[in-house]
Amino acid sequence: MSIIIQAIKNTIEAKKKILGDRETLQLIERVAEKMIDALRNDKKVLFCGNGGSAADAQHIAGELSGKFYLDREPLYVEPLNINTSFMTAVANDLSYEEVFSRLIKANGRPGDILVAISTSGNSANIIKAIETANNLKLITVGFTGESGGKMKDLCRYLIKVPSTDTPRIQESHILIGHIICEIVEKEIFGPK
Repeated sequence: MSIIIQAIKNTIEAKKKILGDRETLQLIERVAEKMIDALRNDKKVLFCGNGGSAADAQHIAGELSGKFYLDREPLYVEPLNINTSFMTAVANDLSYEEVFSRLIKANGRPGDILVAISTSGNSANIIKAIETANNLKLITVGFTGESGGKMKDLCRYLIKVPSTDTPRIQESHILIGHIICEIVEKEIFGPK
């Protein structure tokens, strides 16, 4: 029972820290505004991550491209980690560091947004994806843990969860992603 109680306390503590950090709250709002602007101007939002962060990338992208609360038209949002044939071919023939950057080269255009998710902020393929996105003039957004890792110097917008515990960081990434989805959907499709 103590493991359960401690896990719940730790996730609440991380979320309380986010709630008490006005700068982070404003940053979440700013990222949502950037997505709204991009999507209204026929740009797209791309997501990438590894492992649990890949699942988070796919989850958040699915909420935006499908629906969150409202029955509405789809938005042009794609997770880059869903084509396993592409990913395994590139990882085998080139390197795993290339799997996301190669897709960004193929699909990214100036004004598009890349949301890169890494709890450590140091995943080599995520770093390369951000560098490629920056070179192609995409707007780069990072979701990381407390330190920001190498991503802190590369992303235009970096949302850092105030924790070093991977599960608690991932739980907060989903909360932040859901908040952004709600703002984007309400602003684009809600009653005027």
